[in-house]
Amino acid sequence: MMNFDDYQKRAKKTKIYPVEEIIRYPALGLAGECGEVCEIIKKYTRDNLWNPDLEDDIKQFDKMTAKVELELGDVLWYVANLADDLGLSLQTIATKNINKLRDRQRRNVLHGEGDDR
Repeated sequence: MMNFDDYQKRAKKTKIYPVEEIIRYPALGLAGECGEVCEIIKKYTRDNLWNPDLEDDIKQFDKMTAKVELELGDVLWYVANLADDLGLSLQTIATKNINKLRDRQRRNVLHGEGDDR
């Protein structure tokens, strides 16, 4: 199984953007891909396909899930390369994020607002 750092190394090998566009290119790409994920879910919502009891809705949900999965892969690629451009380890980012969330959970402030909880 691949860990975050392995993924980051493999994603880096597929970078083709100019060196003068480091940081900016993956940041803008990340925003675009996140938008694509939201767009898929928006259309699913617009068409009111959220009834899990209807067989047709289940099929549509499976199609939507497959599309979102592909787009989330693109999101991950941009996150990995943005982190790399900044000299950051994706594994470290993931570990620190889980530690932060566990601490918030322990202190019962997961539902709060702001970064300094």
